[in-house]
Formats: sequence, C-alpha cells, structure tokens
Amino acid sequence: MDVLDKIKAPVATEMEQFNDAFRRTLYSDNPLLEQAVEHLLRAPGKQLRPLLVLLSARTVGQVSENVIRVALALEMLHTASLVHDDVVDESDRRRGLPSVNALLSNQVAVLAGDFILSKALDCAAQTGDVRMVQYIAQLGQLLADGELLQMHNQETEELSEGAYFEIVSRKTASLFSVCARLGVLAAGGTEREAERMAQFGKLVGICFQLRDDVFDYGTAEIGKPTAGDMREGKLTLPVIYALNRTEDETMRALAMKVRRQEATAQEIQQLIDFTIAEGGLEYAQWHMKDMQGMADGLIADTTAPSIAEALHLLTAFVAERIF
Repeated sequence: MDVLDKIKAPVATEMEQFNDAFRRTLYSDNPLLEQAVEHLLRAPGKQLRPLLVLLSARTVGQVSENVIRVALALEMLHTASLVHDDVVDESDRRRGLPSVNALLSNQVAVLAGDFILSKALDCAAQTGDVRMVQYIAQLGQLLADGELLQMHNQETEELSEGAYFEIVSRKTASLFSVCARLGVLAAGGTEREAERMAQFGKLVGICFQLRDDVFDYGTAEIGKPTAGDMREGKLTLPVIYALNRTEDETMRALAMKVRRQEATAQEIQQLIDFTIAEGGLEYAQWHMKDMQGMADGLIADTTAPSIAEALHLLTAFVAERIF
C-alpha cells in the first residue's frame, strides 16, 4: 500500500461514492461536453482536495450526503479553474495529457469550464446550506482575482516574496483552506473547529505550491515540463530569493526578460543554474518544511487516531511527494 492509499484508507468507501457521483453529475448528452468531460476523467489527478474535504469532515463527525456534495462542488470548481487556466496560459498539456483547449479548442474549453462551474454551484445549492454556496462563490472570485494579480505582477519589475505568497494564498492555498473548512461545517462542526481546519488547509496548500515550484527545477515527471513556469513568464520563490540576495544586475535583467517571455531556452537555463547556485531551492524547501510543521501542529488531539494519522501523512505527502 503506497502513501496515498494509506491516506485514503479511512475514507476509501466515501471516496468511491464521490467518484461515482462526480462522473454521474458531469454527464451530458452534448457530444462536445461529453468528449471534454471524458477526457478530463482520464486523468483525475491525486484528488487531494476532495480527500481533504472527507478527512476534515471525519475530524468532527461522519461523511454525509452533504459532505459528498461539498466535495463535488469544490472539485468541480477546481477542475473548471484548471480548464480555464490552460486557455489563459495557452498550455497544451495537463497531467500528462493534452489540455482540453489543445484537444478541442479554446471555445469548447471555456464553455466546458463554464458548464462544470455551474454544476459546482448546483451541488453546493443542493446542501440546502447557504454558507456552502457563499464560500464556494467567494472562492471562485478569489481564484480569478489571484490569476489576475499574477498577470499584473508579471508586468512589473517587483521581485517580492510578499507578492509571491499573496498570489499563492489566493490561487492555491485558498482552495485547500475552503475544502477543509467546508468539510467540517458540512459534517456539523462548529465555526471554531472549521477555522482551525481552514488554517490547516491553507498551510497544506502553500506546501503544495512550494513543492510544485521546486519540481519545476527538476525532471518532468508530473505531467508538467521542466522550467514551465519560467517559459510562461512566472518567477517563483526560489528565483525571487536568489535574485534578492545578489547585486548581480545582469541576472535581474535576465529575470525581467524571462518575465516578459522574451528569453531563449539557453537564457532560462542560465537563470535556473543561478537560482540553484544561490540556494533558491533549499530556501523554498525550508519554507515548505516550516509550513508542514505548523500544519501538523493544528491537528487536534481529539481527532480519531486513524484520521489524525491520515492528515499527518497528507502533509508529508504534499511536502515530500515524488511522482
């Protein structure tokens, strides 16, 4: 049994229910929608977000139909955002397969994303709890806001860790945070219990993004090409740290060239080598381990041992995963 299977073990039956419901809910007799959805289902990813919903619910109660509905809504919102992001970023790969926009067209991808997003809101409404709809609607706004903030940041010469973490908080960590919060609320937990798990989810989300950024400097084994961020003009924490601890104006000028997407492959490799030499990867990994420790500290002592172990394994998997 691998680590991910161990994490899923306490909610394995519920994850099967989630997957069955996910496929059923996205069914459409529209040929283009059916083709887009079937393609997305071929590579569902690690499903960490619905898994976090279910495990968070189990910290205070059981996985009810409403918990499943919340998990569906959040995974659909996440899926829709990925489909739209690939159009915005002009990406042609997602999880090792062609992106929906590359397989079909930008028009189909945008409309398929809209369809999935509408399904997400419908699932949230079916809980009968207006809080679920509000949180998920606000999350959608935050994800879009984060993407626009990142686009704005790419047009400046600012190299700020604060700006980096603000984008991560909106684009990645917010989704993990809401997954944990709504899992607790949907299972009947208190606002205080939900807030604690929301903080846990936020830290896990930051770890996830930091690990993703570090992966971008290594081998492409996760369905994402090496140096993909720099090719898209994105400067992440490792290179920001490296540039801010040097007075090398040549490297800073090269970074701005990368940000404008004017750099050659050789120049990108030059900036990568510089980042590694200046300790950028170690710095990001230090932050990641720090966030992992804080997340582990938020798991309540009253949590059932099997659920607590799964949550500890989840933080370790996100921070240390190799795939």
